[in-house]
Amino acid sequence: MAQRNIVFLPGKYYHVYNRGVNREIIFRSKQNYNFLLRRIREYAPTHQVAIIVYCLMPNHYHFILRQESEKSISEFIQAVFNSYSKAYNKMYNRTGTLFEGPFKATAIDKYEYLLHLCRYIHRNPLDAGMVTHPAEWEFSNYLEWVGRRHGVETKMEFVHENYPDPMEYEGFVLDYFPPKKTVEAVERMSFEQVVESKI
Repeated sequence: MAQRNIVFLPGKYYHVYNRGVNREIIFRSKQNYNFLLRRIREYAPTHQVAIIVYCLMPNHYHFILRQESEKSISEFIQAVFNSYSKAYNKMYNRTGTLFEGPFKATAIDKYEYLLHLCRYIHRNPLDAGMVTHPAEWEFSNYLEWVGRRHGVETKMEFVHENYPDPMEYEGFVLDYFPPKKTVEAVERMSFEQVVESKI
């Protein structure tokens, strides 16, 4: 297991993210995305991890997770992505690492920032120019947040506590114009926006 400065603690929120090695695409097809989402559904309950927000992009991913027990989020992420990497390599007859080193994680210690980060992650496909509305990107849980889909087990209590009216969250996401530095950060993470990977 990779050594980290961060300590994962019960009840705390974490932003977890990573991208493909050498800026490679890590999801080539809808089948790839769906395989990973099945693994998330399978492993989240057994690892006692609450899924708050996720967004899977062609060459990177974002999660906001809450650790629900002494069992570390690190174990959950490793289980999910080790399984995914093996399946991906087998499907595409490739070898070697799929990701750019160990996953990154940041503890979220301010509640206002946590809500801003939820919006930032759900806007990722929009700000990268891949869709014209967050609801068009099916590989995030934005649709769960606004009450239009039941998919991966999102911690809906968190959503309802903060946005009892789904339209309120939709407005929070759409009525926001990110500063230039935020857009540039999204573009760097999405590697020149890889528009050929639209699904």
